[in-house]
Amino acid sequence: MKKNIYLIILAFFAIYFIWGSTYLMNKIAVADISPLFLASIRFIIAGVLIFIMAKILKQDLSITKKQLLNCILAGFLFMAYGNGVFVWALKYVDSGFAALMASTQPLMVLVLMRLIDGKRIQFTSVIGVTLGLIGIYLLISQDEMTSHEHSAIGLIMIFTCVLSWSLGSIFVSKATLPKNFFISSGYQMITGGFILLISSLLIGEEWKPPTLWKDSTYISLGLLIVFGGIVAFTAFNYLLKFISTEKVATSAYVNPVIAMFLGWYVLDEQITAQSIIAACILFLGVYFINSKKVAKPRISRR
Repeated sequence: MKKNIYLIILAFFAIYFIWGSTYLMNKIAVADISPLFLASIRFIIAGVLIFIMAKILKQDLSITKKQLLNCILAGFLFMAYGNGVFVWALKYVDSGFAALMASTQPLMVLVLMRLIDGKRIQFTSVIGVTLGLIGIYLLISQDEMTSHEHSAIGLIMIFTCVLSWSLGSIFVSKATLPKNFFISSGYQMITGGFILLISSLLIGEEWKPPTLWKDSTYISLGLLIVFGGIVAFTAFNYLLKFISTEKVATSAYVNPVIAMFLGWYVLDEQITAQSIIAACILFLGVYFINSKKVAKPRISRR
Protein backbone atom coordinates (compact mmCIF):
# COMPACT_ATOMS: atom_id res chain seq x y z
CA MET A 1 0.00 0.00 0.00
CA LYS A 2 1.60 3.24 -1.18
CA LYS A 3 1.79 6.15 1.23
CA ASN A 4 0.89 9.70 0.16
CA ILE A 5 3.10 12.43 1.64
CA TYR A 6 0.35 15.05 1.34
CA LEU A 7 -2.17 12.85 3.13
CA ILE A 8 0.40 12.19 5.84
CA ILE A 9 0.96 15.94 6.34
CA LEU A 10 -2.80 16.58 6.51
CA ALA A 11 -3.24 13.65 8.89
CA PHE A 12 -0.56 15.01 11.22
CA PHE A 13 -2.24 18.42 11.11
CA ALA A 14 -5.50 16.75 12.18
CA ILE A 15 -4.07 14.85 15.14
CA TYR A 16 -1.87 17.78 16.21
CA PHE A 17 -4.28 20.72 16.06
CA ILE A 18 -7.80 19.28 15.90
CA TRP A 19 -7.18 16.93 18.82
CA GLY A 20 -5.56 19.81 20.70
CA SER A 21 -8.90 21.61 20.64
CA THR A 22 -10.93 18.58 21.82
CA TYR A 23 -9.82 19.08 25.44
CA LEU A 24 -11.66 22.40 25.45
CA MET A 25 -14.72 20.96 23.68
CA ASN A 26 -14.94 18.06 26.14
CA LYS A 27 -14.47 20.39 29.11
CA ILE A 28 -17.36 22.57 27.95
CA ALA A 29 -19.69 19.65 27.22
CA VAL A 30 -18.90 17.65 30.36
CA ALA A 31 -20.04 20.60 32.47
CA ASP A 32 -23.54 19.97 31.10
CA ILE A 33 -23.67 16.23 30.28
CA SER A 34 -22.50 13.16 32.20
CA PRO A 35 -19.01 12.19 30.90
CA LEU A 36 -19.50 8.57 29.80
CA PHE A 37 -22.90 9.43 28.32
CA LEU A 38 -21.28 12.33 26.44
CA ALA A 39 -18.49 10.15 25.05
CA SER A 40 -20.92 7.39 24.03
CA ILE A 41 -23.12 9.82 22.09
CA ARG A 42 -20.08 11.33 20.40
CA PHE A 43 -18.67 8.06 19.13
CA ILE A 44 -21.92 6.28 18.24
CA ILE A 45 -23.11 9.23 16.14
CA ALA A 46 -19.68 9.61 14.53
CA GLY A 47 -19.57 5.89 13.71
CA VAL A 48 -23.07 5.91 12.23
CA LEU A 49 -22.21 8.96 10.09
CA ILE A 50 -19.09 7.20 8.84
CA PHE A 51 -21.13 4.16 7.77
CA ILE A 52 -23.74 6.36 6.06
CA MET A 53 -21.04 8.22 4.12
CA ALA A 54 -19.35 4.92 3.28
CA LYS A 55 -22.61 3.51 1.86
CA ILE A 56 -23.17 6.67 -0.20
CA LEU A 57 -19.64 6.27 -1.57
CA LYS A 58 -20.39 2.56 -2.20
CA GLN A 59 -17.67 1.39 0.17
CA ASP A 60 -17.61 -2.23 1.33
CA LEU A 61 -18.66 -2.49 5.00
CA SER A 62 -18.01 -6.23 5.30
CA ILE A 63 -15.71 -7.34 8.09
CA THR A 64 -14.23 -10.66 9.20
CA LYS A 65 -14.65 -12.07 12.69
CA LYS A 66 -10.99 -11.41 13.49
CA GLN A 67 -11.19 -7.83 12.25
CA LEU A 68 -14.35 -7.24 14.30
CA LEU A 69 -12.75 -8.59 17.49
CA ASN A 70 -9.71 -6.37 16.88
CA CYS A 71 -11.98 -3.36 16.33
CA ILE A 72 -13.80 -4.08 19.59
CA LEU A 73 -10.51 -4.25 21.49
CA ALA A 74 -9.25 -1.07 19.82
CA GLY A 75 -12.58 0.61 20.52
CA PHE A 76 -12.24 -0.25 24.19
CA LEU A 77 -8.62 0.92 24.49
CA PHE A 78 -9.17 4.15 22.53
CA MET A 79 -12.81 5.17 22.91
CA ALA A 80 -14.23 3.49 25.99
CA TYR A 81 -11.32 3.77 28.40
CA GLY A 82 -8.74 6.01 26.76
CA ASN A 83 -11.27 8.73 25.94
CA GLY A 84 -14.38 8.04 28.03
CA VAL A 85 -12.62 7.88 31.38
CA PHE A 86 -10.42 10.81 30.34
CA VAL A 87 -13.55 12.93 29.79
CA TRP A 88 -14.79 11.86 33.23
CA ALA A 89 -11.51 13.06 34.76
CA LEU A 90 -11.97 16.50 33.16
CA LYS A 91 -14.66 17.16 35.77
CA TYR A 92 -11.86 17.45 38.33
CA VAL A 93 -8.82 18.62 36.33
CA ASP A 94 -8.35 21.69 34.10
CA SER A 95 -8.19 20.90 30.39
CA GLY A 96 -4.68 22.36 30.05
CA PHE A 97 -3.31 20.27 32.90
CA ALA A 98 -5.03 17.17 31.50
CA ALA A 99 -3.45 17.79 28.11
CA LEU A 100 -0.01 18.08 29.67
CA MET A 101 -0.55 14.77 31.45
CA ALA A 102 -1.54 13.24 28.11
CA SER A 103 1.74 14.47 26.66
CA THR A 104 3.47 11.62 28.47
CA GLN A 105 2.12 9.20 25.84
CA PRO A 106 5.27 9.12 23.66
CA LEU A 107 7.33 8.25 26.73
CA MET A 108 4.87 5.52 27.64
CA VAL A 109 4.82 4.13 24.09
CA LEU A 110 8.60 3.96 24.12
CA VAL A 111 8.68 2.02 27.40
CA LEU A 112 5.85 -0.30 26.33
CA MET A 113 7.56 -1.08 23.03
CA ARG A 114 10.65 -2.02 25.03
CA LEU A 115 8.60 -4.32 27.27
CA ILE A 116 6.40 -5.79 24.52
CA ASP A 117 8.70 -5.93 21.50
CA GLY A 118 12.05 -5.85 23.26
CA LYS A 119 12.93 -2.74 21.26
CA ARG A 120 16.25 -1.29 22.39
CA ILE A 121 16.02 2.18 23.93
CA GLN A 122 18.73 4.53 22.64
CA PHE A 123 20.71 6.74 25.00
CA THR A 124 19.00 9.86 23.66
CA SER A 125 15.64 8.24 24.38
CA VAL A 126 16.74 7.54 27.98
CA ILE A 127 17.47 11.26 28.31
CA GLY A 128 14.04 11.99 26.86
CA VAL A 129 12.29 9.68 29.31
CA THR A 130 14.19 11.23 32.21
CA LEU A 131 13.22 14.74 31.13
CA GLY A 132 9.64 13.57 30.72
CA LEU A 133 9.50 12.25 34.28
CA ILE A 134 10.93 15.54 35.58
CA GLY A 135 8.32 17.46 33.59
CA ILE A 136 5.50 15.29 34.94
CA TYR A 137 6.69 15.80 38.52
CA LEU A 138 6.83 19.58 38.08
CA LEU A 139 3.36 19.53 36.60
CA ILE A 140 1.51 17.43 39.17
CA SER A 141 3.37 18.78 42.23
CA GLN A 142 1.73 22.19 41.92
CA ASP A 143 -0.76 23.33 44.55
CA GLU A 144 -3.12 24.30 41.71
CA MET A 145 -3.26 20.65 40.69
CA THR A 146 -4.11 19.22 44.10
CA SER A 147 -6.25 21.94 45.66
CA HIS A 148 -9.43 20.92 43.80
CA GLU A 149 -11.65 18.21 45.25
CA HIS A 150 -10.97 14.78 43.73
CA SER A 151 -8.08 16.20 41.65
CA ALA A 152 -5.76 13.38 42.78
CA ILE A 153 -8.09 10.63 41.55
CA GLY A 154 -8.59 12.64 38.35
CA LEU A 155 -4.83 12.71 37.71
CA ILE A 156 -4.48 8.98 38.43
CA MET A 157 -7.30 8.12 36.03
CA ILE A 158 -5.80 10.33 33.31
CA PHE A 159 -2.53 8.44 33.69
CA THR A 160 -4.32 5.10 33.20
CA CYS A 161 -6.11 6.56 30.16
CA VAL A 162 -2.77 7.50 28.61
CA LEU A 163 -1.59 3.94 29.27
CA SER A 164 -4.70 2.57 27.55
CA TRP A 165 -4.24 4.86 24.53
CA SER A 166 -0.55 3.91 24.29
CA LEU A 167 -1.38 0.18 24.33
CA GLY A 168 -4.03 0.80 21.69
CA SER A 169 -1.56 2.65 19.46
CA ILE A 170 0.88 -0.27 19.53
CA PHE A 171 -1.92 -2.80 19.02
CA VAL A 172 -3.51 -1.02 16.02
CA SER A 173 -0.14 -0.56 14.31
CA LYS A 174 0.12 -4.37 14.07
CA ALA A 175 -3.46 -5.68 14.18
CA THR A 176 -5.55 -7.07 11.34
CA LEU A 177 -8.23 -4.45 10.73
CA PRO A 178 -10.56 -3.51 7.85
CA LYS A 179 -8.55 -2.46 4.79
CA ASN A 180 -10.29 0.92 4.57
CA PHE A 181 -9.10 3.22 7.38
CA PHE A 182 -12.40 5.13 7.29
CA ILE A 183 -14.39 1.92 7.80
CA SER A 184 -11.98 0.73 10.50
CA SER A 185 -12.51 3.98 12.42
CA GLY A 186 -16.27 3.56 12.12
CA TYR A 187 -16.27 0.07 13.64
CA GLN A 188 -13.97 1.17 16.47
CA MET A 189 -16.20 4.15 17.26
CA ILE A 190 -19.44 2.18 17.16
CA THR A 191 -18.15 -0.61 19.40
CA GLY A 192 -16.38 1.77 21.79
CA GLY A 193 -19.47 3.98 21.92
CA PHE A 194 -21.76 1.11 22.92
CA ILE A 195 -19.28 -0.02 25.59
CA LEU A 196 -19.43 3.53 26.98
CA LEU A 197 -23.24 3.60 26.78
CA ILE A 198 -23.54 0.34 28.73
CA SER A 199 -20.96 1.56 31.28
CA SER A 200 -22.87 4.82 31.72
CA LEU A 201 -26.07 2.86 32.36
CA LEU A 202 -24.40 0.46 34.82
CA ILE A 203 -22.90 3.23 36.99
CA GLY A 204 -26.19 5.15 37.00
CA GLU A 205 -25.17 8.32 35.18
CA GLU A 206 -27.84 10.92 34.56
CA TRP A 207 -29.02 10.89 30.93
CA LYS A 208 -30.00 14.50 30.45
CA PRO A 209 -32.42 14.94 27.51
CA PRO A 210 -31.14 17.01 24.56
CA THR A 211 -33.94 19.54 25.06
CA LEU A 212 -32.20 20.65 28.28
CA TRP A 213 -28.70 20.98 26.81
CA LYS A 214 -27.02 24.36 26.52
CA ASP A 215 -26.22 25.85 23.11
CA SER A 216 -22.49 25.57 23.90
CA THR A 217 -22.96 21.84 24.49
CA TYR A 218 -24.52 21.34 21.06
CA ILE A 219 -21.69 23.24 19.38
CA SER A 220 -18.98 21.38 21.31
CA LEU A 221 -20.54 17.98 20.66
CA GLY A 222 -20.93 18.73 16.96
CA LEU A 223 -17.26 19.72 16.65
CA LEU A 224 -16.21 16.63 18.62
CA ILE A 225 -18.22 14.33 16.36
CA VAL A 226 -17.19 15.75 12.98
CA PHE A 227 -13.64 16.93 13.52
CA GLY A 228 -12.40 15.30 16.72
CA GLY A 229 -14.01 11.99 15.80
CA ILE A 230 -14.50 11.38 12.08
CA VAL A 231 -11.65 13.50 10.70
CA ALA A 232 -8.92 13.22 13.34
CA PHE A 233 -9.42 9.60 14.39
CA THR A 234 -9.47 8.40 10.79
CA ALA A 235 -6.24 10.34 10.24
CA PHE A 236 -4.81 8.68 13.36
CA ASN A 237 -5.61 5.17 12.10
CA TYR A 238 -4.11 6.05 8.72
CA LEU A 239 -0.84 7.27 10.27
CA LEU A 240 -0.45 4.19 12.49
CA LYS A 241 -0.17 2.03 9.38
CA PHE A 242 2.46 4.13 7.62
CA ILE A 243 4.41 6.00 10.31
CA SER A 244 6.23 4.59 13.35
CA THR A 245 4.10 4.52 16.50
CA GLU A 246 6.55 6.76 18.39
CA LYS A 247 6.24 9.47 15.73
CA VAL A 248 2.46 9.37 15.74
CA ALA A 249 2.48 9.55 19.55
CA THR A 250 4.28 12.92 19.41
CA SER A 251 0.88 14.52 18.78
CA ALA A 252 0.54 14.33 22.56
CA TYR A 253 3.24 17.00 22.81
CA VAL A 254 1.62 19.45 20.43
CA ASN A 255 -1.93 18.97 21.77
CA PRO A 256 -1.15 20.49 25.21
CA VAL A 257 0.06 23.77 23.68
CA ILE A 258 -3.22 24.14 21.80
CA ALA A 259 -5.25 22.96 24.80
CA MET A 260 -3.53 25.25 27.32
CA PHE A 261 -3.95 28.30 25.09
CA LEU A 262 -7.64 27.58 24.39
CA GLY A 263 -8.31 26.77 28.06
CA TRP A 264 -6.75 30.08 29.08
CA TYR A 265 -8.43 32.08 26.32
CA VAL A 266 -11.94 30.59 26.47
CA LEU A 267 -12.32 29.22 30.03
CA ASP A 268 -9.91 31.54 31.88
CA GLU A 269 -7.90 28.56 33.11
CA GLN A 270 -4.70 29.52 34.88
CA ILE A 271 -1.33 28.95 33.20
CA THR A 272 1.35 28.97 35.88
CA ALA A 273 5.06 29.60 35.36
CA GLN A 274 5.73 26.06 36.65
CA SER A 275 3.35 24.65 34.03
CA ILE A 276 5.23 26.46 31.28
CA ILE A 277 8.56 25.14 32.60
CA ALA A 278 7.10 21.62 32.81
CA ALA A 279 5.83 21.91 29.24
CA CYS A 280 9.23 23.04 27.96
CA ILE A 281 10.94 20.11 29.69
CA LEU A 282 8.38 17.67 28.26
CA PHE A 283 8.89 19.08 24.76
CA LEU A 284 12.64 18.82 25.16
CA GLY A 285 12.10 15.18 26.14
CA VAL A 286 10.27 14.40 22.89
CA TYR A 287 13.07 16.07 20.94
CA PHE A 288 15.58 13.65 22.42
CA ILE A 289 13.25 10.70 21.83
CA ASN A 290 12.88 11.48 18.13
CA SER A 291 16.16 13.26 17.35
CA LYS A 292 17.81 10.27 15.63
CA LYS A 293 14.78 8.42 14.35
CA VAL A 294 13.44 8.40 10.84
CA ALA A 295 9.81 7.52 10.23
CA LYS A 296 9.42 4.30 8.29
CA PRO A 297 6.29 3.08 6.53
CA ARG A 298 4.54 0.15 8.13
CA ILE A 299 3.30 -2.68 5.94
CA SER A 300 -0.35 -3.27 6.67
CA ARG A 301 -1.04 -6.81 7.84
CA ARG A 302 -4.44 -7.90 6.58
